[in-house]
Parts: sequence; structure tokens; C-alpha cells
Amino acid sequence: MIWPLSTRHKRLFKLTSARWQRRAIFLLGGIAVGAAAVALAHLADLAQHAFALLLAQSRYAVLAVAPLGFVLSAYLTIRLFPNAQGSGIPQAIAARHLTDQAARERLVSIRIAIGKMILTLFGLLCGASVGREGPTVQVGASIMFALGRVSPRRQPGLILAGAAAGVAAAFNTPLAGIVFGIEEMSRAFETRTSSLIIGAVIAAGLTSLALAGNYAYFGSSAMSLARGADWLAVPLCGVIGGLAGGLFSRIVIAMACGFKNPLGRKIKGHPLWFAFACGLAVAICGLVSGDTIYGTGYEQVKTALEHGTPLPQDFGALKLLATTFAAISGIPGGIFSPSLAVGAGIGSNIAGLFHDAPLGAIMLLGMVSYFAGVVQAPITAFVIVTEMTDNHGMVVPLMAAALIAHATSRAVCEEGIYHALAKGFVERAGRPPDAKAPSASS
Repeated sequence: MIWPLSTRHKRLFKLTSARWQRRAIFLLGGIAVGAAAVALAHLADLAQHAFALLLAQSRYAVLAVAPLGFVLSAYLTIRLFPNAQGSGIPQAIAARHLTDQAARERLVSIRIAIGKMILTLFGLLCGASVGREGPTVQVGASIMFALGRVSPRRQPGLILAGAAAGVAAAFNTPLAGIVFGIEEMSRAFETRTSSLIIGAVIAAGLTSLALAGNYAYFGSSAMSLARGADWLAVPLCGVIGGLAGGLFSRIVIAMACGFKNPLGRKIKGHPLWFAFACGLAVAICGLVSGDTIYGTGYEQVKTALEHGTPLPQDFGALKLLATTFAAISGIPGGIFSPSLAVGAGIGSNIAGLFHDAPLGAIMLLGMVSYFAGVVQAPITAFVIVTEMTDNHGMVVPLMAAALIAHATSRAVCEEGIYHALAKGFVERAGRPPDAKAPSASS
């Protein structure tokens, strides 16, 4: 009678030990992702400051720095860090859908995470209109993947947790991280791993708070739509932001898939020259804008929201162009912050149509509308904008604008940018390493 009891105890101990080991991986991974996100944020600020110092010496230096920087970044991506191009979120989504360990490692690994961070910072140093939040998602997924090598069966959940923790730590928005994991990364609520994912997000969030302090990404904004006429800005921002976001997504997806005409074959055959042309285009956009559209766009939007001052009339359009050129160039860099900046520019322009309307409130509507139009994840869009501005009085109009923008965007682009690009990464990563694969620009 003693032996069977001892066997049950051993089995129970083994099962309990495995459960705690799994929880420890998620929590330790969340801490590591939080630390990496804070480090990338700090270094990104330094990179943009260094670029600003260059502009202070000669604003026309960007005509050489941006094109040559784009070429070097694209070259290093192709030669040393394949699958590190673009935002990194499509790679993380694709890695979840793959079942082969080696195929996943081509999309999320410590090597790619290191290259992603270095080249994203290099892009900001050269004036590229890119963000750091999308790259943080791929970095987070890569860290979790590396920690979970001992348990391949759990890797899809770990990749999801790393991506969600990356968003939470990058923006200091824990709720948005969870919503992003459910709506965008998995497109479903996974009850078996939900508590572990939340644990990873909490660990990443607490690490970010410990290292960077508690803050609202775009500062605090208490403005809301007061008059009934101001609510007309909700559908207007939703339609214009959705159309612009859908157009951006359609261009990036089309460039990633490639064209079969002679121009498309030339772009595919000469990726470095194409990166040079994109860098030059970004530099020209920057000069025309008065040096306002380089980098993430964070400082310009935060200043406008905090002081209630409108952005320049051409800011939204030029930021959209610069972000498009950076996204299709093949260099690493995200579109989260630049998309929010484009939306803020659109909202600032629309606010001019409403006399005495609260500028900050309509800028928020533009931000959520354009972002929802790009990613086609309306819940993530309004949650992340609400958390980033600490403005809960705008929840209802932000929800409405996001839903309108989502519906409008789908009329222009049938699928969200991240999942559309993820299909290409799934196909390429599933091929043997020596098989020929078309290059993707994002």
C-alpha cells in the first residue's frame, strides 16, 4: 500500500514542479522584456537627440545621412539579420503559427532581437520615420522564445506573452498589452494561458515602472467633446483616418508582395538602391516639413497635446509620406508611434473645421482613427490611446471613431497590415534555409 501512495506523490510533485517552472518562465521572461523595453526607449531618445544635434549643425546634412543610413541598415538586415526588417509584429504573429522549431527561430531569436534593437536605433539616428514599439514586440517574443526552448509545446503561448509584454512595457499600458495579445496577436482568448500571459504583462509593467517610473506616454489630457456639434468630428475623423490608414496598409502590403512589372523586378533586384531612394525621399519630406517629421513623432505630438497648440498644416501628410517610405525601404523600425503622430496631424487639421472645439480631443480622435485604420484592431486602438493619454472621459467617442475607421479601412484594404505581412513570413520561414525566397520590404 505504501508504494502506490509514493508513486502518486512523485507524480503530483513532478506535475506541481512543471507548473511552477512554467510560471517562472513567464514571470522571468516578463521582467527581461520590461528591462529590454526600457533600455530600447532610453537609447531611442538618445539616438533622436543625436540626430537633432546633427540638424542643428546643418539641416541639409540629412540629404546624405538618411539615404546612406538607409542603405547600410538594409544591407546589414539582408546580410546579418534576415527577418529583422519592418516593425517585427508580423514576424511574431508568423512565429506563433509555425510548428517547426527551426522555422520559428528564423523569425524570433536572440540574434534577431539584438539586430532589431541595433538597427532600429540606427534608423532613428539617421532620421527615419520609425518607432520602437513594434520592434519591442519582436524583441519580447524573441526573449520568451529563447527562455521557452526547454518546452517547445508552450512556445506559441510564450511568444504571445512576450509580444503582449513588449507592448505593455513600451507604452506603459498594461491593459493595452493584454488587449493587443488577444485581438491582434492571437485573434482569440486562450483560457489555458491567459493567466500566464497576464502574469508576464504584470512582470514587464512592474519592471518598466521600477526603471522608468509611472508616466502617461503622451502626458495627461482631460479634454473632451463638450458641445453637440463637436461630436461631428467623430465620424469625420473615423472616415478620413480609416481611409488614410487603409491606403498606407495597402501600399506597404503591395510592396512587400512585390510587383511583376519591370519596375517591381528592378526594386526586387536592387534593394539597396531602393533603400537609398526611400532615404532620400524621407530627407526631402523632412526638409519640406521644417525638420518636424523625423523619428517617432512623439515629442511633437506630446507638446501639441499638453499645450493645446495645433500641429503644422502639412505635418500629417508629410509624416504619412515619410513613414510610408521608411516602411517599404526594408529597414527595421516600427509604425506604432509614427502612425499615432500621423493621426494627430489629421486630427489637428480637422479641428480647424470646428470653431472653439477642444483641439486635444479631436487630435485624439485622429490618432485612434488612423491607427485603427492601419492595424484594423479597433479595441487595441482605443484602449492604447486612452491609456497613453490618461483620458478616460474620451472612451466613448474614441470607441466610436475606432469602429468607424475600422469599417472604412476594410473598404480600402481587406486585411490588417500585420496579419497580411505575417502570411509572407510564414511562407518564407517554412522553407529550407537554402531555398530561394522573395524579399519583403516590411
